[in-house]
Amino acid sequence: MTVDSLRLTTFAAPARFYRLADALNPWLWALAIVLTVAGLYVGFFMAPTDATQGESYRIIFIHVPAAWMSMVIYLAMAFWAAVGWILNARMASMLAHALAPTGAMFTVLALWTGAFWGKPTWGTWWVWDARLTSELILLFLYLGYIALAASIDDVVRGDKASALLAIVGAVNVPIIYFSVRWWNTLHQGATVSLTAAPKMAQSMLLGMMLMTFAFWAYAFAASFTRAQALALERERGAEWVRRLARRGDGA
Repeated sequence: MTVDSLRLTTFAAPARFYRLADALNPWLWALAIVLTVAGLYVGFFMAPTDATQGESYRIIFIHVPAAWMSMVIYLAMAFWAAVGWILNARMASMLAHALAPTGAMFTVLALWTGAFWGKPTWGTWWVWDARLTSELILLFLYLGYIALAASIDDVVRGDKASALLAIVGAVNVPIIYFSVRWWNTLHQGATVSLTAAPKMAQSMLLGMMLMTFAFWAYAFAASFTRAQALALERERGAEWVRRLARRGDGA
């Protein structure tokens, strides 16, 4: 199988991706809203008060899913950036660029809610803890990726340069995840694990899972919408974009 045939069968062309995203986005946005409302209701009204941390623990229903998403989205961004660079797949590079602002937003949300949790728990808004510091570095990597891509006028060169940064920066993700095991940190260990039973009440776990799925739906919807805009911008001379423009004008 040639690279060209692999590109056509495995990675959607911009026109095909645009149509797919157009069909999925209304459902994704609706799902994100419904799951967010349900998750916040369960987390803030149904879940019991924590015996140790009191009501302040409820920030985890936003903080933990946001932290998970910040790491997962970075890995997805690095993956698509690498695919775009290695296979010269245009849509893959656009997906990587579309994911970056969403990942940066979740990283800010994780840091911000973490500070709100840290103040009543640790008595301070911020400590140079290994987990917190590596998460802050993740934010800088997101911002660096976005700035580097925007600073290079040539799209192809910008895609390659930012892809290199994304790939190198991916080493920070396992550092974030394993930091509480590798170093003596203030940050508590994982409450939910794939290899062990959850250390929380069922209603707490339900609220966290609902918020996690809500953030997933939002991430897909926001990134797909942004990727559509990038596809229109980069492919503005293509026939499929001209057909869309004519349809929008009522032609």
